Amino acid sequence: MLSINNEWTESYVAAEMIIGEAQDASRLRDLLTPTAADLGFVLVRLRFLSRDDRRTLQILAEYEDGTMDVGGCTKLSRAFSAVLDVEDPISGAYDLEVSSPGIDRPLARVLDFDRFEGFEIKLETKMLIGGRKRFRGTCEGSADGEVLLRMALKPGEEPQVLGFAPDMIADAKIVVTDELLQNAAKAKKEKEDAAETIVDVDETNLSDG
Repeated sequence: MLSINNEWTESYVAAEMIIGEAQDASRLRDLLTPTAADLGFVLVRLRFLSRDDRRTLQILAEYEDGTMDVGGCTKLSRAFSAVLDVEDPISGAYDLEVSSPGIDRPLARVLDFDRFEGFEIKLETKMLIGGRKRFRGTCEGSADGEVLLRMALKPGEEPQVLGFAPDMIADAKIVVTDELLQNAAKAKKEKEDAAETIVDVDETNLSDG
């Protein structure tokens, strides 16, 4: 494995760092995480976006099983709005946007790379490495605090595994492929089937009573 590391890397703790999330978002994450957890959700990433000269607090979240739906986004948005109104941690006007990470989801935590091992991903570093910032290849999970990417550095070369320290990465996300779409459809169907089973059991209990 080729470990890509530079002296400019910052002193983040890899297990705690959220890739693509500014350090100043940590206070908001600490504030909102208990609410999300109580409702059965996990925060994926928080960040501020500038849209038409107005700030938007974008929160990507999902259920604990890795799925998300419109109802979940609405539920979280209402809960977060209540917390933010009371705590008032953000100065100035802003909009709140709670949404699913999407099928081309960002890989924001080291554990995300382990979860999506074997899938094709794109990764962008904060500074040039070997004359480039963008890398694309197969996710190989993580090891020794680094996230791993298998790719050929030049056309025609044999692929090799590159190791990136999380604090070197500006952004990382899943590449949409047929395999990814099939897995997403399968996960959605399994969740729907599980929900139908629960309803059937409830109806049976009611009829028995």
